[in-house]
Amino acid sequence: MTAKYLIEYKNELGRPLILDGAIGSLLQMEGESYHSALWSSYYNITASERVIELHKNYISSGADIITTNTFRTNPATFEKANLKVSNQEFVKRSVELAKTAIQGTKNKFVAGSNPPAEDSYQKRRILNQKQLELNHKSHIDMLFDSGVDFVLNETQSHFDEIKIITEYCSKNNLPYIVSLFISSDLTILSGESLIKVFEFISEHSPIAVGINCIYPEIFIKLLDKKNFTQRWGYYLNCGSGNYNDFNINEGVSPQEYIGILKQSESKNPFFVGTCCGSNPNHTKVIKGYYDE
Repeated sequence: MTAKYLIEYKNELGRPLILDGAIGSLLQMEGESYHSALWSSYYNITASERVIELHKNYISSGADIITTNTFRTNPATFEKANLKVSNQEFVKRSVELAKTAIQGTKNKFVAGSNPPAEDSYQKRRILNQKQLELNHKSHIDMLFDSGVDFVLNETQSHFDEIKIITEYCSKNNLPYIVSLFISSDLTILSGESLIKVFEFISEHSPIAVGINCIYPEIFIKLLDKKNFTQRWGYYLNCGSGNYNDFNINEGVSPQEYIGILKQSESKNPFFVGTCCGSNPNHTKVIKGYYDE
């Protein structure tokens, strides 16, 4: 799949592409035990059929894009897990769950989730530059080798990692999105302004630039302050509690999310979806909103 095809398909639809929602937090709410290192990607082993079922539920609810449950299959995390399979094999198995779910469907796309090398909300990292490069380049290669349509580099919040990702994908002609986690002052965790980061990524030919895992109040603040001149999208945190709270519950209902869709519509998002704390009902409401 090329980025051009995805862009043309979005234009044919006449609405934003719809990204799926949470898997990890949803399985946690159902009582599944998460792994201290692998987090929700461990469910690809312990609850693989349920992961496939959730992928299918998001598809039937209206999602155009299914995200692989690979948020913690990256090398920097995987090496702490001591699994008996190789990192490449674990990524391949994980991607296969999403590919199985879309079999028999038309115009459904698989986005390979590539997370920050370390914890998503960690301001001070342990890994050095060489380790960061190896982590991201290796994981991106594994995802494409496993058959994803594009890579969704999500919850990225450090400029050095963003630079590694964008330059690597751009140089190798790999279709990708970078989605950012931002603070309430509209900067990423390494301190750069959102405007600067958006401009840098846009210079490296992404499919789009995104915002994810932030709470609606920060997103509304962002909408009030920024006009988007590039393709952009968002999928917001619908959970209750703190970002690092592993006991996530629904904090933003599907009906409440309609208000967010309405406020963002004038900014012409390229894609929309939901993040932690969401479920297929959120996706169904998003699809219904645009169908109307």
